[in-house]
Amino acid sequence: MSDQNVRNAGFTPSGITKGSLGSSLMSREARASGGGVPSGGATSTLQEMGAKGTTHSSGYTSSGISAGSRGSGTMSQEATAHGGGVPRGGTTATVQSI
Repeated sequence: MSDQNVRNAGFTPSGITKGSLGSSLMSREARASGGGVPSGGATSTLQEMGAKGTTHSSGYTSSGISAGSRGSGTMSQEATAHGGGVPRGGTTATVQSI
């Protein structure tokens, strides 16, 4: 994953771009959680990376998630919470796909 991919999805240093994939994701997450975007969710994770330009240092790479990275920690927590697997559409899957 590259910083440019994250920005192209609408996650930028100045916020989430109106009409982007990022704004759709934010809307979907807000509806699912009763009105707010959850901390640590896909939207907040991607926006943090878009603002800081930290995709590779977070462990999300084009060849997978780097061992011992923030991304691997998120993947582990998510898999534990879902009985051993990372759910489709969850934070890890969404962030890695972008």
